Amino acid sequence: MNPEQVAEAVPVDALSSWVAANVPKSRGPLTVSHLSGGSSNLTFRVQDDINDWVLRRPPVGAFLATANDMGREFRVQTGLQHTDVPVPTTVAMCEDDSVIGVPFYLMNFVDGIVYSDTDQVAHLTEQQAFAASNELIDVLAQLHAVDFEAVGLGQLGKPVGFLERQINRWCTQWEKSKQRDLPAVDEVAQRLKRSIPTHTDASIVHGDYSFNNTMWSRTNPARMVAVLDWEMSTLGDPLTDLGMVSVYWGEAGEIMWRSRSPQPHRLNPGFPSGDHLLARYEQTSGRSIRDIDVYRVLAVFKLSIITEGALARIKATRPDEDTARTENTIAELANLALEMANSSSVPTLRGHYSAS
Repeated sequence: MNPEQVAEAVPVDALSSWVAANVPKSRGPLTVSHLSGGSSNLTFRVQDDINDWVLRRPPVGAFLATANDMGREFRVQTGLQHTDVPVPTTVAMCEDDSVIGVPFYLMNFVDGIVYSDTDQVAHLTEQQAFAASNELIDVLAQLHAVDFEAVGLGQLGKPVGFLERQINRWCTQWEKSKQRDLPAVDEVAQRLKRSIPTHTDASIVHGDYSFNNTMWSRTNPARMVAVLDWEMSTLGDPLTDLGMVSVYWGEAGEIMWRSRSPQPHRLNPGFPSGDHLLARYEQTSGRSIRDIDVYRVLAVFKLSIITEGALARIKATRPDEDTARTENTIAELANLALEMANSSSVPTLRGHYSAS
């Protein structure tokens, strides 16, 4: 963002007045700089003479209240302050659109490194890479172990029927977004609907947990210092988080990251296999992952539909753009989901299933 865009997104005079009235121990003029964000929520660094904060707000322009819920992010991180899950300390929430035009919140700045690609983990030894991978999974297990009622997050979502609603939601999203028929998507949808486990657990679910949404210590590279980007958090089935982590680690991640810098675990041989991550979670959490194939297939199914949604937006706004590569990616993801279902140990995911 250039300075004019930053000033539009976070008008410093209006913010300064609000901070002076609502944030104790603020002192001196504010400076605002852009940290990250674009189509999702935006992140800015806000500093005065003695404080160093981060401001989160929805993207400039149209946004979805459910996908860009500042109050949700603030409540979740506030609730997790005194748990084993590392989160930035929340400072203040503003729900008054008249201040900067949208709701926003402040939290303390956390210094660290986001392991977003191989460049950001080039300094890790093989032992550190292995330990960081275990830490990634252990913190996820710690999140899923939090008593959400005890930390005041019992109203964050409706865990009963969560998995069924997730599958139906993405099936509906496919019907709204699809640009052509893909039989693999329809077939996977039917198999997922008949494969919902009879018993599912309930926990706080991050919704997009990965190395990309975590921050790591500069002095101890295997120690996570913060889990970030809680915009999709809810109460639901914890294995949906694990399923997404594990498919990012495998072929689905390779497909999704094909045109980007490689994922952090790609080049350093210290990073373990996806199977190790699953086993580590089962050991650390004490939770059975017998039906993990359902969640892994759902994760790839979801990625194909998310990408189809992006394709639909391209076709609607840039109709002359060549979309062949995106279309191929969607087809590859859909076919991968079907292949995973075909080779699953869960009978209902495999083809030609009969309940008799």
